[in-house]
Amino acid sequence: MAAEIVNPRSDSKTHGTAGAEGLSSADEPFDPAFALHRGGKMAVQATVPIRDKDDLSLAYTPGVAKVCSAIAENPELVHDYTWKSQVVAVVTDGTAVLGLGDIGPEASLPVMEGKAILFKQFGGVDAVPIALATTDADEIVETVVRLAPSFGGVNLEDISAPRCFEIERKLQERLDIPVFHDDQHGTAVVTLAALRNAAKLSGRTLGDLRAVISGAGAAGVAIAKFLLEAGIGDVAVADRKGIVSGDRHDLTDVKRELAEITNRAGITGSLETALAGADVFIGVSGGTVPEPAVASMAPGAFVFAMANPNPEVHPDVAHKYAAVVATGRSDYPNQINNVLAFPGIFAGALQVRASRITEGMKIAAANALADVVGDELAAEYVIPSPFDERVAPAVTAAVAAAARAEGVARR
Repeated sequence: MAAEIVNPRSDSKTHGTAGAEGLSSADEPFDPAFALHRGGKMAVQATVPIRDKDDLSLAYTPGVAKVCSAIAENPELVHDYTWKSQVVAVVTDGTAVLGLGDIGPEASLPVMEGKAILFKQFGGVDAVPIALATTDADEIVETVVRLAPSFGGVNLEDISAPRCFEIERKLQERLDIPVFHDDQHGTAVVTLAALRNAAKLSGRTLGDLRAVISGAGAAGVAIAKFLLEAGIGDVAVADRKGIVSGDRHDLTDVKRELAEITNRAGITGSLETALAGADVFIGVSGGTVPEPAVASMAPGAFVFAMANPNPEVHPDVAHKYAAVVATGRSDYPNQINNVLAFPGIFAGALQVRASRITEGMKIAAANALADVVGDELAAEYVIPSPFDERVAPAVTAAVAAAARAEGVARR
């Protein structure tokens, strides 16, 4: 018998085996992913009742005109009398969606909806998915600038490198609200939190560690810069052609800048060469790291293999040689998951009406996230679960305090 799928947006029922017409034959097993996504994963819900004409006259005309006129006279009142200060635009062009790559704006929408409900579930922040039908960096910037009056912040998502760096920079220059590319900075914050605790567990500091990052895209570049900001001893970054270093003549502007600030040890050659004696491996690239290269790392090393669904180093292999192992997967301990960071970061920034998200705010978020683990610190628990109810409040409070300390808070 075919599975029965109830559409939450209507009283009608649809029969199907994959939850979407034309995707599988009748004898294939039911796929719950399609059932969950049917009709979308989110909806707009009113926060005030409209039960009669009096309610209608307050929520809409004529009552709304008074509020509009007040905001016209004093634009700052928009934060008090609309949802602007508690809503984020989740913006993508669909060019780097999960591990699927450039699948376009329509196909990106399930992910953007997912991101929006994570904002609400884990940070109490409303979010609106916006998928743009352009991949031109300047067009994306101009579009978001024009949309900005409706939002308290902008979360850039799944935009391919190197355009993502330019888009974020230009938006930060032109807008006075937080603009945050989560693929870069959310990943970096959670990675730093886990690394701080791993170092603490082993009796070391960040300054004692030499890290090697596999992947010079959005996440790899951001992690490298963020770890340097936090005081790591050294970090080298590898792309498909080897270590990003000054002797290479094939580097983009972003990678050339990276070469100038990383790899103090002056390592050249392959990722495997760099891993010899390294204290930390951070994978944000996919691919597979050969076991001998993992074995060549320093005693008590840390392996953070975060590619999904297949980590660069399988945990079974990593555990042979590493003291702490983390992945991007939820079915292994120590999941490096952006949802630990971005809801609280935006909640804290919006709470104080921050004009931007600073490096200090991100470091505060990482420290707060690491501190949640507390006395429970262990090799298989260097980072808390996304479902730990202490996470979002701790990150929110730390980010709000840092915003005030750095002078970017407006209340």
